[in-house]
Amino acid sequence: MTTREQQLTEVFVEVADSLIDDFDVIDFLQKLSVRCRDLLDVAAVGILLADENDGLHVLAASDEDTRMLELFALQHDQGPCVDCCRDGRPRINISLTDPDAAVRWPDFARGAQDAGFVATNALPLRLRGRIIGALSLFRTVPEPLAEQDLVLAQALADVATIAILQQRTLAHTEAERDQLQYALNSRIVIEQVKGILAERWQTPIDEAFSVFRAYARANSRKLSDLARDITDGTQDTDAIRTFTTRGSGTAD
Repeated sequence: MTTREQQLTEVFVEVADSLIDDFDVIDFLQKLSVRCRDLLDVAAVGILLADENDGLHVLAASDEDTRMLELFALQHDQGPCVDCCRDGRPRINISLTDPDAAVRWPDFARGAQDAGFVATNALPLRLRGRIIGALSLFRTVPEPLAEQDLVLAQALADVATIAILQQRTLAHTEAERDQLQYALNSRIVIEQVKGILAERWQTPIDEAFSVFRAYARANSRKLSDLARDITDGTQDTDAIRTFTTRGSGTAD
């Protein structure tokens, strides 16, 4: 089995794990963003989700720079991913250096180039016509993304959608929206904790988040639960740092 086949197998195993009652949607999407980056010919990946009022939020990203770029896009209400979330149509092989991109999404195109990206793709997270978000694929080279990668990327976006919605049937719309809202609220706490840990440990945010996730996984904790324990002072952050340094490793 090739490395790519192994990674795909792991993705579908993770999807199967999402069928359990204790499914952690934030951790799943964070892992999926990294899986997409590693499987596809892209430099970075971001995932946007809509809340109960159809407002968009960054729920996962393969790295901190990409998360900040996606937040920048939302703040300026522009970019291929934002447009994809609105109408459900993919935006394929968008050149960020093209004059048309500069006219259509001036702030986003400039911010993306400042981050080192020259092209992007945005694919919808949708099921039976319902759009709940979008998957962003960023590239540092201008060549179009291969068709096989685009097909795989949409399949992974569909997998993410199913994983998010599987705990509620489509007939229970309000319950599903509650689940998404809880995940979005949890993400806010997790982002606060990333900053807290990075400051306390004097490490980059990506490294602090990786250590945080490794500790949660090793102790069978939800990221949101561990984050809340840190913010309310019931979790010793030195114990997390010591535990992971001692040999548990860090997560993808």
